[in-house]
Amino acid sequence: MTGTSATPDSGPDPLLARRDRAFGRGAKLFYDEPLHLVRGEGANLFGADGRRYVDMYNNVPCVGHAHPRIVEAMARQQATLNTHSRYLSEPAIALAERLTALQRVTESAVFSCSGTEAIEVALRMARIATGQQGVVCTNHTYHGNNIVVGALTNLPADDTRHPHIRSIPFPETLRPLVPGLNEEALADTYVARLKAAIADLKASGQGFAALILCPILANEGLPDIPASFMGKAAALVRAEGGLIIADEVQAGYGRTGTWWGYDEVGLTPNIVVTGKPMGAGLPLAATCASREIVEQFRAEARYFNTFAASPLQGAVGLAVLDVIEEEGLVEHARTLGAELKAGLKQRLGSTPGLLDVRGKGLFLAAEFVDADGNPDAPHAFALVCALRRAGFLTSVDGAFNNCVKIRPPLVLPRADALAFLDAFDRVCARA
Repeated sequence: MTGTSATPDSGPDPLLARRDRAFGRGAKLFYDEPLHLVRGEGANLFGADGRRYVDMYNNVPCVGHAHPRIVEAMARQQATLNTHSRYLSEPAIALAERLTALQRVTESAVFSCSGTEAIEVALRMARIATGQQGVVCTNHTYHGNNIVVGALTNLPADDTRHPHIRSIPFPETLRPLVPGLNEEALADTYVARLKAAIADLKASGQGFAALILCPILANEGLPDIPASFMGKAAALVRAEGGLIIADEVQAGYGRTGTWWGYDEVGLTPNIVVTGKPMGAGLPLAATCASREIVEQFRAEARYFNTFAASPLQGAVGLAVLDVIEEEGLVEHARTLGAELKAGLKQRLGSTPGLLDVRGKGLFLAAEFVDADGNPDAPHAFALVCALRRAGFLTSVDGAFNNCVKIRPPLVLPRADALAFLDAFDRVCARA
């Protein structure tokens, strides 16, 4: 979503005009009125005018903005040693050990600096491990924005513009592929589309390397997934010789009220990708798999990233894990998220246009439709802008951009969650 952009030297906001010159016009901004932020603390953000906003969107500082434990770890390590990964150094090794132990299904890690990089590593890993090229994704996904990974974004089902990629309709119960089926039959219908996509890749000569998905289908709008889909899809992928890549950049690190989104949906991946929340603002991402898969990748790809697996990344990554565990943030996400979701669900039937409330833990979506039942993206955007004026920062998401996306730092206080519900009522009543 973009904000309005002033003409250089003619707009009402000099900082916006400078931004257009410095970045080039078109760099994205949130909201219809761009917001100038100068400070963060916990789940709070503060504008240049001193106004406090409750951050209901940002999963990068998952343990809160400017957490003193993270700040201290970052400053201490940078003041001690920071260099590339071609020397022995304790912090990054310890982070890899601890991260893979938490994931349970992985053994070794390849660090990078962004989710995009980590997803590209995962794709390369899967292709090297299987000797095949073909990848299946869902049709409204987002995994990153370079040329390789960006080809997966919002690729229409059955589109063959990219010979090595096939997309399938994302599984959901709200707008099912075939109406009227029970969940078991509906899951089978979606799995059949996966089977057809794999067969098409094999027939084309690309072969089949992997199914990649966010386990909770975050960018698809957190749809309710037919209960048996993930298990059946995983069994099919393995029977066809492929691997499962779980993109946990949004779903992981306690976001769903469990450590990993794949635990919420009953999926056991071969490769796990994490990103944004890992460094609480420091660029840090990881691609984790079995030692065998990682070592095959290292032998063939000879991968090196100047800023990855650094002592600084290790120290900060370990501090993030410490904070999550010591402050009980996974449990907090589970309990507060359930309360917030229940509160939003109570508004169904009384809030104009509110069709559905979905999500897990502190990651929720409130979907809006118009009077004819069609997705209402303009209304959702208007509500997000109104919530911003009310002091709560959210965004839009979903396959139709008609969902208010609620994804606060895991430290969100209960009082602010309840205040958000009151603000939600006020802006929806005025819209």
